[in-house]
Amino acid sequence: MIIEYEEKLLELIDARIESASDDELFAGGYLRGHISLSAASCEEEGVTDISCLCQRIDDSLDDAKSELTPADQVVVVSLWSELQAQMAKF
Repeated sequence: MIIEYEEKLLELIDARIESASDDELFAGGYLRGHISLSAASCEEEGVTDISCLCQRIDDSLDDAKSELTPADQVVVVSLWSELQAQMAKF
């Protein structure tokens, strides 16, 4: 279930590429790394709960926020929130 959820998140990011602004492209690429690393750690540990995956992504983004400018943080968090809203149906 985790892998399928990850794949769907990445598909949603990819679907935005043609119409995305530079900031959105950056945020998508940045999020891809956090999503994939979090999914891999869940798989490695046998975690199957999607809420745990989302929490790990949140934690990963929070831990790395010093890597981003405040403006970039807003764009990344905004995209992550949009993706989560779209995935609520998954």
